[in-house]
Amino acid sequence: MRKTFILSVLLTLAFGVQTFVRAQNAAIKPSVVVGEVADVSASKIVLKTKDGALNVVLSDKTAYKRVSPEKPSLATATAATFADIGAGDKVAVTGILAGDKKSIPARAVYLMTKADIAGKQTKDHEQWKTRGISGQVAAINAQSKEITVTSRGMMGSETKTILTPKADAKYRRYAPDSVSYSEAKLSSPDEIKVGDSIRALGDKSADGANFQAEEVVSGSFQTIGGTITAIDAAKNEITVSNIQTKKDVKVVVGQNSILKQFPAEMAQRMAAFQGGGGGGITPPGGARPPQTGGQTPPSGGVRPGGGMRGAGGIDEMLERFPTILIADLKVGDMIAFSSTKSVNADRVTAIKLLSGVEPFLKAPQAASGGRRNGSGQDSGFSIPGLDGGF
Repeated sequence: MRKTFILSVLLTLAFGVQTFVRAQNAAIKPSVVVGEVADVSASKIVLKTKDGALNVVLSDKTAYKRVSPEKPSLATATAATFADIGAGDKVAVTGILAGDKKSIPARAVYLMTKADIAGKQTKDHEQWKTRGISGQVAAINAQSKEITVTSRGMMGSETKTILTPKADAKYRRYAPDSVSYSEAKLSSPDEIKVGDSIRALGDKSADGANFQAEEVVSGSFQTIGGTITAIDAAKNEITVSNIQTKKDVKVVVGQNSILKQFPAEMAQRMAAFQGGGGGGITPPGGARPPQTGGQTPPSGGVRPGGGMRGAGGIDEMLERFPTILIADLKVGDMIAFSSTKSVNADRVTAIKLLSGVEPFLKAPQAASGGRRNGSGQDSGFSIPGLDGGF
């Protein structure tokens, strides 16, 4: 998440600088290089770029400007000094790149400080927690543009919210194999479908039944659970026997895939709560834990993963789970993973993958006596932690 946010910041900064440079002098076309400050000395900045290290040579003619991540526009850039630059800052440098592409005499340095970027990340995260909702699209009213969103808490309770977009609402769509907000593409209401995962930012009514949305992010995801039948560590692939279809699925673990281990005791307790089989156990204080918004399994039991959490509780819980590698998995383990729905159902890329989920996968089977539902699939399951991404 942090990497994709920083990439978005760098691209925004670079685009703004390039536009500004072209507008200022169309005849001379200096290069614009973006990257992260690795080191600073009296006469140069060592910059980490996508093409490797670059020496930014400074002089008394170099101009410095500070750009805010809140409003990444050069029109609002403020004067800065060399002393404002530190390791970890993101900068865009203009100048004539040397022939060997290893140095650039800097005409201007535009910077976003590490502290400013961290502050923006924190502010955005808190805003989506306090002013956001997430869930699954249960119905769409084409005339009123209202969207019925169903959400499920960690212990399985379900709520419904009527989402009404504001007149100037913005729409985004998750990129394939991603639940990162910074990678989401501009979209429109027409792309939202029943069964999609959805997250919205806006204003809730006092009773929580209605929501006025100023920003809507949607995507088409699925959650699949099953038993590992083969592991190819060299290819970063896992073969899983889908517990619902009984067919094999090849799961690709990509660079951005998140692999976590669900703690055993927590999985047992939460699966028992979901199934109503808690054995009289209630949390401290005698009350059920607060519900944090989630998603309801659509018909057939496949539960979408990837909706961005409004309350943040499940996402934050997932971040604290132990991180694992493919090497930590073995044939016979039961896992679950979320992925983008695709035409090729036999091979998918994992967005999030959880081991230690056997209690969640076996509970629906036990409740139904191993029977299948009308769609020919096993009863649905719900696994906290496969629903968030922001």
